Amino acid sequence: MWLRLLALLTVLALVTAACGSSGGDEGTATDDSEAGTDTGETGGTADESSTDSATEITIPPEEEEAVAGGTLRYGVDAEVDGLNPTTSALAASGLMMGRAVFDTLAAVDADNNWVPKLAESFTSNEDFTEWTMTLREGTLFHDGTPLDAEAVVFNFDKQRNDQLVGNAIRPYYIEDNPIEILDPLTVKYNLIGGGNSDWPFALATQLGMMGSPAWLAAAEADESLNQEPVGAGPFVFESRSQDAETRLVRNDEYYGGEVYLDAVEFLPITDGAQRADQLLGGAIDALMSTDSPSTEQLVAEEEATGSIRNILDDTGEEAFVMMNSAAPPFDDIRVRQALTFATPRQAYNDRISEGINRLADQMFTPESPYYNPDVTQEADDPARAVELAAEYCAEVPANCTGNKINMEYQHAGPSAQQTRVADLFTEGWSEAFNVTVTEVLQDDLVLNAALGNYQVNTWRQFSATNPYFDRVWIACETVGPISLNWPRLCDETRTELLDTGSASTDPAVKIANMQQISATMNEAYTYVFLDHSRWDNAFSETVRAVCDGQTVEGVPLRCTSSSLHFFEHIWMSQ
Repeated sequence: MWLRLLALLTVLALVTAACGSSGGDEGTATDDSEAGTDTGETGGTADESSTDSATEITIPPEEEEAVAGGTLRYGVDAEVDGLNPTTSALAASGLMMGRAVFDTLAAVDADNNWVPKLAESFTSNEDFTEWTMTLREGTLFHDGTPLDAEAVVFNFDKQRNDQLVGNAIRPYYIEDNPIEILDPLTVKYNLIGGGNSDWPFALATQLGMMGSPAWLAAAEADESLNQEPVGAGPFVFESRSQDAETRLVRNDEYYGGEVYLDAVEFLPITDGAQRADQLLGGAIDALMSTDSPSTEQLVAEEEATGSIRNILDDTGEEAFVMMNSAAPPFDDIRVRQALTFATPRQAYNDRISEGINRLADQMFTPESPYYNPDVTQEADDPARAVELAAEYCAEVPANCTGNKINMEYQHAGPSAQQTRVADLFTEGWSEAFNVTVTEVLQDDLVLNAALGNYQVNTWRQFSATNPYFDRVWIACETVGPISLNWPRLCDETRTELLDTGSASTDPAVKIANMQQISATMNEAYTYVFLDHSRWDNAFSETVRAVCDGQTVEGVPLRCTSSSLHFFEHIWMSQ
């Protein structure tokens, strides 16, 4: 049962990326679904406002001629429980591996539009309730079987019918005949409700990672095969030793053309400082990280010697405190307000992020057109918190002791960093709360959030390239016994704004609706936004062409998004 319940982590990547903790790499579990207008054969344009403007150190296109060969050793921030896109807990590290072995049906281009990748084209009907996808002829899985319409339907049904993962899929497709085969290379998806003008963004995520049906069927009978993925991507599984190394080798039959690297080896190194030291020492060639101090070290190394190249992006996830609005005492908005005012937000940024990350008021950085300048995150007002606690305790004394509200705070561990965060928050909240701190395993933290077995925790989330695909975390339809709307707050106004914004092709409507959604989240007091998580993808000087990815048709792809990138175009100098 526990193995099946851990599959819930898969939803963290179905529509966007979610992390079960905040405050750096330690204890991290973790990177999209709605907006564009062109539904032609070559792909769709999201509006110009589809995402934040990334704060990146951009690597220019390579002018050297690519050479084949070499093994890229990549340090990732966590291990995953398997590499099956229909059942496995693909945290950010798992999604990175998934792009190498599975590829995705769609992708995000350099202008933040959706474009076909494994697929050849997407078209829709007039109201965006039906989307037709045509596949590329001759694309094969690594086992030699065809990536055809039957394979796509097999993958879709596996995810939709999964006991837990299906909760992130079923609300968005009609119940009868949600997907149908039109011909051997064409399928039609039938959406529910008012339609989705940028639905292909969904297939740029884990939902668009296609596994061989033969392998998926075998893995259902033998769960150990979840560790031996069979996809259609640029690299083929060779070996895997959990918590040590996953090795993928070049796919010479890759549909996208020549793959340069001989192999990619993914090494889980959970400590951010250790990961940086190994890159600087030459033990690895690349890394992903949200550890601010080590990232600063790598940026300084780039500026001083040029031996390291960094791609920085803080437009993805935000770190925040999260409250369960269905669990007493946090079912009372006064208690949620009290915790918000008592939260030492500035101290968190100073002591945990060391003043490096930008403070967050909402899901968007100020550069994003979706940013609502009227939304300000309240915090750092313990006197107001004490007043609210006294008012609540006078009415509900059973939930209080000594005129302070009794509460439990859960965090992931064991982790020295998360213990520091817990100590900081306990100190700040103690003005108005009696805090019991509970340390749980990362998987249990996420499971407890899904089942509603928590009062307060820390989290990291909201990384969808198109923010309407973050709806799974905030809409009414995902509140239930197993809830992906973790705070369990159903706001019908918010859901209506999501519906109309998703269906619209007017950028002004999309922007206005999303700004209003940010306001409703602020007014509900279920999140206390802390800061914008800054991802760094760092590479040694021998790693080339990291940002040169493109589709078969030559459309340039976005370099990174919440640490994720593609691998087929990367090469290494010899």
